[in-house]
Amino acid sequence: SQRETWRTTMLLAYQSLGVVYGDLSISPLYVYKSTFADDITHTDSNDEILGVLSFVFWTLTLIPLLKYVSIVLRADDNGEGGTFALYSLICRHANVSLLPNRQLADQDLSTYSLERPPEEVADGSRVRRWLEGHRSLKTALLVMVMIGTCMVIGDGVLTPVISVFSAVSGLELSLSKHQHEYAVTPITCAIIVFLFALQHYGTHRVGFLFAPIILAWLICMSALGVYNIIYWNPQVYMALNPVYMFKFLKKTKKSGWMSLGGILLCMTGSEAMFADLGHFSYSAIQLAFTSLVYPALILGYMGQAAYLTKHHDFDSSYQIGYYISVPEAVRWPVLVLAIMASVVGSQAIISGTFSIINQSQALSCFPRVKVVHTSAKVHGQIYIPEINWMLMVLCIAVTVGFRDTKHMGNASGLAVITVMLVTTCLTSLVMMLCWHRPPALALAFFVFFGSIEALYFSASLTKFLDGAWVPLLLALILVAVMFVWHHTTVKKYEFDLHNKVTMEWLLALCDRLGMVRVPGIGLVYTDLTSGVPANFSRFVTNLPAFHRVLVFVCVKSVPVPRVLPAERYLVGRVGPPGHRSYRCIVRYGYRDVHQDVDSFETELVESLASFIRLDALFRCSDARSDADYERENAFTVIGSNPLRRRISYDDTHDSASSVEIRVDSPTVVKRVRFLVDPGSPDAEDKQMLEELHELCEAREAGTAFIMGHSHVKAKPGSSLLRRLAIGYGYNFLRRNCRSPDVVLRVPPASLLEVGMVYVL
Repeated sequence: SQRETWRTTMLLAYQSLGVVYGDLSISPLYVYKSTFADDITHTDSNDEILGVLSFVFWTLTLIPLLKYVSIVLRADDNGEGGTFALYSLICRHANVSLLPNRQLADQDLSTYSLERPPEEVADGSRVRRWLEGHRSLKTALLVMVMIGTCMVIGDGVLTPVISVFSAVSGLELSLSKHQHEYAVTPITCAIIVFLFALQHYGTHRVGFLFAPIILAWLICMSALGVYNIIYWNPQVYMALNPVYMFKFLKKTKKSGWMSLGGILLCMTGSEAMFADLGHFSYSAIQLAFTSLVYPALILGYMGQAAYLTKHHDFDSSYQIGYYISVPEAVRWPVLVLAIMASVVGSQAIISGTFSIINQSQALSCFPRVKVVHTSAKVHGQIYIPEINWMLMVLCIAVTVGFRDTKHMGNASGLAVITVMLVTTCLTSLVMMLCWHRPPALALAFFVFFGSIEALYFSASLTKFLDGAWVPLLLALILVAVMFVWHHTTVKKYEFDLHNKVTMEWLLALCDRLGMVRVPGIGLVYTDLTSGVPANFSRFVTNLPAFHRVLVFVCVKSVPVPRVLPAERYLVGRVGPPGHRSYRCIVRYGYRDVHQDVDSFETELVESLASFIRLDALFRCSDARSDADYERENAFTVIGSNPLRRRISYDDTHDSASSVEIRVDSPTVVKRVRFLVDPGSPDAEDKQMLEELHELCEAREAGTAFIMGHSHVKAKPGSSLLRRLAIGYGYNFLRRNCRSPDVVLRVPPASLLEVGMVYVL
């Protein structure tokens, strides 16, 4: 068994090379080139190159190895990593979510597990109470998560550009200056178009090629590094002494500090280790990094530095690139391998971008977009067409606009370091709130890693006019979009909460207006977990008729990666049993795949039928008053296919009465047989059979989906900014993103939309 586990870990570690480490592995192509581009020059004393090597070594050791591999990777959310995974962990342990639809029942989900109930923890409780007590702190936390998310998306634009451009720029050694200016940019653009055009096929089709390409690249880079160290300067290892960093800063002063903006690029892709944790195990990612990626990177950087210590007279047009240290005999094969590795490295960040946007929209932080699941076997491999083509256009614009590694490096560096700062802040909160470590330890983590990252961040900001404005502009636009969408969603929810009506009001209205009940099932979609939504009360007031079986359906996201199918449905009654009204809360995690409408409808009817039967048995065994039983928030968890689990299909029970429910869909006819225990009282038995028959007849009569079609207006007297954000910004996004009925896959023929004007 232990051998099997070890073999699985080895296999996962090998596969992780292609998905997780592509980005980090190709950073030697552009780190030295970006560092020596502007601020510092390579002199005969070698102080600069040895200082830079020392910085690179210690940066790689402290951030990817110590911070990520040893600490941050442990802060996973049921195996999921990334900015939103940290945020959802914090949301579960402290009430900091701005969307007020939390229910106590959510805490019973098996993936929700808290290490200890918050009440039992004294240390972190002060921080928790402080966070929960200030709405401005909750908003600040959300904005910080949004900035981190937007910078990951910015990384999705900039990393493919700098990776592919740096790999292709190896041609400059084989072409004249005039030729390579006209060759590198078009070839880079062609490769980027090819890369994005392949996305809709999904990575699983070509994924098996990724790991061998990165493995070959790491071996090639290590071999070249060892060759250069032995052949040119075996003493280069001396630079691993941190004294060289201080010598470097002492000599170069301000320009040396500014050059840190290029050095930080050696960490590009560290965040991918954490973001792609869901596809691999912690031990696999750890094994691959410590045993292969880290040593190969150090050897690669040392080899380049060893070559440069013996060569000082460079034609400025060629700069200090990676290929200058590659022996001429193997330059072409290395160039081809580098281009292939850069494509693989870009793929990881593009997949990560799709993944984080999917998580954002699940937590109501991003407009609804089309999500295509490209693999039936591998969970989490997704493709978002709209985002894909927008990323491609932005990548080409950046390539054509900059056309040099210096500006691309400055832009990419700022995006990378901002995400790392956000991760440091969130991890220190996780340490206190979720791991219940002393606040002093969390503060030490924050100060130690935060100060290193703040140093790099300050150096990056000085490059604002030289390219670093790109990720900032992109993040500003995306944060505005995300914040407007999330803020208006929260306000709409609060408006619904304020304008909901009680079931008593609806029952009184039915008596007063002589309400007609038509055959069929009416599924009323709402975000509310209690009460009757305003759009439905408006509908029945103007048109006094609704379906024989009425189900208020609330599809909600819970701050967990996945909800087990057996725990997905919460079913309860609304009003007395004779009214045939139910509430069904369907819970999804931020990485769950939403079902197609046929299986959803079928499962919903099965859940209702199972609930009716359990309800009857429950009322028999527990002699409670009807008034006590008909509480608004009494729910039962019903599994996704509860009938197989709870009710036997044994046809030999002749003494049992049976009811057959037939569930038809265009492709399959499903029969479900309920067996009723003859020991139950006749009245209860009769009532249950009647209710099941009615459900069966209603299902055969057809299902209507009743949804609100919202239009949002700002309150009179609102500020200009609010009127612009809500009246124009949100409505523009709503009209141009996918509507809720498309996301929920509602058949147009069965859709009934009720107009609602929200005055916020």
